[in-house]
Amino acid sequence: MVTSAGRIVDEPGNGLVEVFALPTDQDTLLRLLEKVFEHWQIVQFGPIIQGAAYEIKAPSAPRITVLDGYATLNFGQWHMHICIGPTIGDPSHPTAPEVAAIRPCQRAELYRLIRDDAPVSWGLRLYNGAEEQLLTVLLPNPFLDDDGMPCEPNWERLALWDDLREQFLNIAPDSFDRSGQHFVHG
Repeated sequence: MVTSAGRIVDEPGNGLVEVFALPTDQDTLLRLLEKVFEHWQIVQFGPIIQGAAYEIKAPSAPRITVLDGYATLNFGQWHMHICIGPTIGDPSHPTAPEVAAIRPCQRAELYRLIRDDAPVSWGLRLYNGAEEQLLTVLLPNPFLDDDGMPCEPNWERLALWDDLREQFLNIAPDSFDRSGQHFVHG
């Protein structure tokens, strides 16, 4: 199996996953969230942990702001906060230093899930300092249509993946991403 710049890990429940480490400074993470959610119509997101997978579709483009290290993604009727930088809390209720050390994203990665020696799923994951998942973004999958049903491969659906790798990792599109034949569920 030939890949570029990634690290292959065998994750319990996921199997082989190739991860591409991203910088975790606040400015980069904010640019990353802005770029990903420019494509709010075609991504799904939420935490994916053992025993639960949230595959949320945004109702609209979010308004993204930052306060005290937290990026707020406001979708209108609801919003979410993701800690992407230093946080001190409110002056009248400061965040304890040991808690403030854990909250920000300290691991960010693009990933591709590998089955039968080929990628079958692509995404972005953010983790805090306790290695708890903050967010997974499921990127468009060439083996699934807009309704999540299996379809003939549509390699154009890898455009966002290719763009993120190029913009944030300086890695060109990879033929390995186009080597699979069909979706294989985890």
